[in-house]
Amino acid sequence: MAIGRRRFISAMSGAAVAWPLVARAQQPAMPVIGWLYSVSAETGVPTLAAFRKALSEAGYVEGRNVAFEYRWANGNYERLPAMAAELVARPVTLIVTGGGDSSVLAAKAATSTIPIVMVSGTDPVREGLIASLNRPGGNITGATVFASEMESKRLGLLHEAVPAAKTIAVLFNPANPSAELQLRDVRDAAPRLGVEVIPFTASAESEFEGVFAAITQRQATALLVGADPFFNSRRARLIALAAEHRLPAIYEWRLFAVEGGLMSYGTVLTDAFAQAGTYAGRILNGEKPADLPVVLPTNFQFVINLKTAKSLGVDISPTLSARADEVIE
Repeated sequence: MAIGRRRFISAMSGAAVAWPLVARAQQPAMPVIGWLYSVSAETGVPTLAAFRKALSEAGYVEGRNVAFEYRWANGNYERLPAMAAELVARPVTLIVTGGGDSSVLAAKAATSTIPIVMVSGTDPVREGLIASLNRPGGNITGATVFASEMESKRLGLLHEAVPAAKTIAVLFNPANPSAELQLRDVRDAAPRLGVEVIPFTASAESEFEGVFAAITQRQATALLVGADPFFNSRRARLIALAAEHRLPAIYEWRLFAVEGGLMSYGTVLTDAFAQAGTYAGRILNGEKPADLPVVLPTNFQFVINLKTAKSLGVDISPTLSARADEVIE
């Protein structure tokens, strides 16, 4: 009996050790969000913060009940397909894409089953990313900022600010899938405004000085910098070169004007990433991307930097200033 009792206690002790191991094995794995972004982690700080905040409001906090796998392409769009494939092979629970349509196109090519929450820069229906805005179908949903759809609007604002500028340079990134659409947009608008637009391209910072020298040589007297995540990540250099060449310029995002550019016009990017965070939470809670309508922008910001205008000798009319959402003096 004593031996039997010792064996029973030993068996129970072993079971006590084993039970926590079994319990841990039975716990569901922590979901993993793949973060696929075309530019640098530094550039993506505000948008990632907006995403995390909305995700936490949906009940998910990084390190507590959700993990992240980050992939930053640092402006090298050609790296995105391999990065998307890495996330799919991981495998992640869902993928969030940002920094233009290069990211979502890479994710779409890598998987048709893992949910994708995008922040798109164009019309995602026209680009073949989704079936419709209201019912996307498939595995992709999210928000669009229509950044590439507003080049003609930016051109019009620049013309109002500098009406004497009849030749306007337009800078695009040829690596951006939206570049052709952007160029078509400004070329269609130019005759209505009575201006000539001259396109220039750059996909690396090392090309910037040569581009600005060519703009000066072609005697363009104003500049439109096309919507592009890489340009946003290099905005300090673009703003400095525009000042050096005394080129009044309009840009995509508010930070360009805040940091010394003449003007900016665009949507609020952090709003779109907050929506992406909300959708990511809903998908992690069991909803399907096919049933979540793509959200359109409702908040547009027009910002004028009067300090820069004064340094360039640009006289901003009171009418144009009155239409700005923000005037920096």
